[in-house]
Amino acid sequence: MLYTNLKHIESAAEQVEIINENSQVVIICGRMGPMCIPVYRIAEELETEYKHVKFYDMEFDNPESDIIRSLPEVQEFSSVPFIIWYKNGKVVQSTSGIQTKAQVTAILDQEFSDTFYA
Repeated sequence: MLYTNLKHIESAAEQVEIINENSQVVIICGRMGPMCIPVYRIAEELETEYKHVKFYDMEFDNPESDIIRSLPEVQEFSSVPFIIWYKNGKVVQSTSGIQTKAQVTAILDQEFSDTFYA
């Protein structure tokens, strides 16, 4: 279990349902470690700013997170968390490792800006 204030995804079926029902989703797949915790905190903070984006976490070591770990977009990744950015059910961006708020907001603005100011 991840101890964050984000909504948790516990199964692959739930993950599929979420990305199919929401047009803009960010899933942070990680652990409670020093590379992941800052990214969770950034996402928790940005949830209030980017209300049109749904932020979730998923435990990296859960067998159900194979749905994330097996994506072609993450095959070269070597550090957690894996951050997957979905738009209309498709992966539009994927990143890994510790990131700054500026890096995360740059991707949010680039990938999800069409509805940000609507």
